[in-house]
Amino acid sequence: MTHRPCIPLAAALALVLAGPAIAQNELPPGLRGAQLLPGWTEPDGARVLALELLLEPGWKTYWRSPGDTGLPPQLDWVGSDNLSHVTMHWPAPQAIRSGETLEMGYHDRLVLPLTAYPQDPGKPVDITAQIDVGVCENICVPVHLELRAPPVGTQSDPVITRALAAEPQRLDSDPACYITPLADGLRVAMDLPQGDATLAAVELTDNPQVWVSAADIVPGPKGLQAVVEMVAPSGKPFDLDRDALRLTVIPADGGRATETTGCAAD
Repeated sequence: MTHRPCIPLAAALALVLAGPAIAQNELPPGLRGAQLLPGWTEPDGARVLALELLLEPGWKTYWRSPGDTGLPPQLDWVGSDNLSHVTMHWPAPQAIRSGETLEMGYHDRLVLPLTAYPQDPGKPVDITAQIDVGVCENICVPVHLELRAPPVGTQSDPVITRALAAEPQRLDSDPACYITPLADGLRVAMDLPQGDATLAAVELTDNPQVWVSAADIVPGPKGLQAVVEMVAPSGKPFDLDRDALRLTVIPADGGRATETTGCAAD
């Protein structure tokens, strides 16, 4: 495995918004819609809402782990009111092509559910989002969006509930993993918990400063494995917490994507 260079990115396009949606004539190339769906309030005071991006035909945007060539989405909540923290619920990604490689992302439409937890459960949560995403055709264009959520709804939104149901199936298993030191980091191989796979991703959830390559699917001693390289800012091998490894697999048969957290030493 080699470290593949990123595709050059065009200059960023910034869009500033005072309301919940952007007029179509103000959108950058590749996007035909961008808004926060209002959602509803749970009995514990948490607000469930969603980011909706509508993409032009032939364009794509990336999943939370973009591989070697993509641009990871970044969301910031500066300007929100009565907000403690936000949990993002990523629908299972699709296989998208970037040059000669397949990576994980979305065509056509992304509905990304968000659970916004309040500081004071007795008061409403108002959300303002600073969003940086890459929308890509032949190259990726980084886009900055500033979106404000409309007033919260009074009942659940079926668009958001369908997106919540589209998260990968979480498996209660610890696949075997094999960790090998490299000159500048680590090589991590994880056994796939199911049969043939179109794509897989390995993430290190406790250290976002570590660069993780796109996963190669290769034969291993007990079946197929997802293999990645990890490079820390130190440029040296580092201690890795196996419980922080997350494996996502898109099966070749078109079935539901799966996700496991943690791995067992073989």
